[in-house]
Amino acid sequence: MNSTTAQNGNRTALITGANVGLGKEIARQFAAGAGFSKVYLACRNKDKALAAKKDLEQVTGKRIFEIVIMDVSKPAAVRAAVSSLDQAIDVLIMNAGTVGDKINIKLTPEGVTEVFASNVLGHVVLLDELLKAEKLTSAAVYLGSEAARGVKQIGIKKPVFKSYSAEEFSSVCDGKIFSGKKPDAMLAFAQVKYLAAMWMSSVARKNPELKVITVSPGNTKGTDAPNNLPLPLKLLIRYVMFPVVMPLLGIIHNLETGAGRIVHSIDDTSIKSGRFYASAAGKLTGPLVDQSTIRPEMNNESYQENASRAVHRFIS
Repeated sequence: MNSTTAQNGNRTALITGANVGLGKEIARQFAAGAGFSKVYLACRNKDKALAAKKDLEQVTGKRIFEIVIMDVSKPAAVRAAVSSLDQAIDVLIMNAGTVGDKINIKLTPEGVTEVFASNVLGHVVLLDELLKAEKLTSAAVYLGSEAARGVKQIGIKKPVFKSYSAEEFSSVCDGKIFSGKKPDAMLAFAQVKYLAAMWMSSVARKNPELKVITVSPGNTKGTDAPNNLPLPLKLLIRYVMFPVVMPLLGIIHNLETGAGRIVHSIDDTSIKSGRFYASAAGKLTGPLVDQSTIRPEMNNESYQENASRAVHRFIS
């Protein structure tokens, strides 16, 4: 990272899904003191983006926010947004996405599940296009999830693969991994988050001049994560689990803490490029830990390349 740029407070960031939740809070923290002079709010809805921009300006007292209309589930929209940028981005935060439900396992026009499209496909296109246009200068952070290793406490199964081949990973992208089985929306979310972390490690190895990392915000309240869940589960999580049960068990933290994990990881020299950081084994909060200490196969370069090949199969 260019230390002179950082010291002068002239860094530029782009955050996807920046109008609400973690994306918006990361934008606020960037403005509050992380050395940023411009923060692009990449959102798919213009009205919501304008409302977020106004609120952030009021809260921070700074007018450093600009809107970029971008729907990360649609590759063409992502390419158009990148071409509209008139300057390079120092830091890219890939935050947009959805937990998913039965509807989000249905296929998009690109032939992938909606949960893969919104969490991964558009971000692959975004990062590829920024690199190709030489519009990324310092760091790329993908918001991962402890779900990538399974979350027993809230019933998310551990993603398990037989071969770690490009073909098997491709079956995650298009949902064929559930062929002959009942689709599991939460497992589908875990699988795409695993795949994304492996893809990011591949990108890091090919771009050693950049810091390319996957970081989980942890189990964070105040996000839109429950919105796409079935109604009974959504109500249970929003009104019982988040405000009562999880705080008592110490398995949830606030929005500021979750976003802070992402913001601090950018300049933290102990956070190494090419790695996936999340909570310690069996935890959903607390210090960040290299997840390859929990799932050693995540360090396998062949598997990482297979993940990269898989996600790129669906990009025209």
